[in-house]
Amino acid sequence: MTVASWITISRLLGIPFILYCLSAPDATQRTIAAAIFLVAALTDWLDGYVARRFNQVSDLGKFLDPLVDKLLVIAPLLALVELQQIPAWAVFIIIGREMAIAGWRVAQPQISGANIWGKLKTVSQIIAIALLIAPLAGNWDAIALISFWIAVGLTVVSGMIYVIPDRKTEASS
Repeated sequence: MTVASWITISRLLGIPFILYCLSAPDATQRTIAAAIFLVAALTDWLDGYVARRFNQVSDLGKFLDPLVDKLLVIAPLLALVELQQIPAWAVFIIIGREMAIAGWRVAQPQISGANIWGKLKTVSQIIAIALLIAPLAGNWDAIALISFWIAVGLTVVSGMIYVIPDRKTEASS
């Protein structure tokens, strides 16, 4: 297994700590949860950089990276539903898209990396979750919710782009 894949797996280690901090969240616990979440999310960039820089791009990495991303996103979203900060139906849309695309990707003859829409979706989800977790005052609550709804929208759009056939490919078939 490559260094990049180990970095991907290390991202999983933050999830239990994030969930623990959100299980009885005061301002300090929320700050810790947000910090752990952001550090874990940054490893997504790091594993990609290492994989490309040191020629460690692998099918295992292409499979593990989006799977670990999904777990890192879904876990705090479920905690935020439990804390009644966001609606369960919106999180269901995110989880449904993630499961559908994961199933679709496995059925493809070759494992492909994320496209730009998938990356935008992931970044928007990370921003939204970090803002929702962090104990921010004032108008930040509204900004956090707006960023969440943007993430939900990008989740739907990116999912549709994955499964709608490319018209250029269809025309050449």
